[in-house]
Amino acid sequence: MEQRERKGLLAIWADLDEDYQMTFEKWHNCEHMPERVTIPGFYVGRRYRGMDNDGHYLMFYETSSSKVLGDKPYLHSQNNPTPRTREAVARFRKPARAIFSLLARAGEVPLVDSPHLYVMRFNSQSKGIAQWHENEYLPRLCAMSGVYRGRLYEVDPQISGIVTTERKIYSPHQGEQRFLMMVEIASPELPGSKAWQELPKSTKKGQAMLKGLEDRDERVYWLDFSMYAPRVHSQ
Repeated sequence: MEQRERKGLLAIWADLDEDYQMTFEKWHNCEHMPERVTIPGFYVGRRYRGMDNDGHYLMFYETSSSKVLGDKPYLHSQNNPTPRTREAVARFRKPARAIFSLLARAGEVPLVDSPHLYVMRFNSQSKGIAQWHENEYLPRLCAMSGVYRGRLYEVDPQISGIVTTERKIYSPHQGEQRFLMMVEIASPELPGSKAWQELPKSTKKGQAMLKGLEDRDERVYWLDFSMYAPRVHSQ
């Protein structure tokens, strides 16, 4: 039941200079995530880093729905950033931020937080992109050894567009991609494997979907930190 309720996602991408990374992580671990995951409707916050250790971060929060991210409790936190929050987000380079709603999912929640994450942002003009992910692509992908769970999200433009005090400090762009696919994996080598690469090409529907992909951006990350909302594991 808990998994079905996690239909919202707040994702933030940013680069940080090496000399500020430890200060940032202390703030994010000890102040920011504890504050965020206690907001009603929040389940878990996670921070992943790019495989190249180049200071690139992906931070995201899973929520009961995207509407949680437009409600008063969350907006209050956004409009009243602490001094350390102001300092930290002002150090973001090339920031991007978007709020998403879940479209499709497959696979099982891993027993422990996934050590690696494959992320693809993209646009598509193809009809039935959500149905293809739900009924064909994600189930087959998650049947591969070492692949745990796959999810497809779509930007919620109305809630993503809400301007708050915190957003004004670092002025993130929403990005040009409408869709976000996240796949929890055991090994960073999996997305480059022949089996992974050939899977969507193995059916006519998959070939058609690939032709419709635009503005594709993909990365693999490793898990840096996670924090769950109170009582999530006991529910």
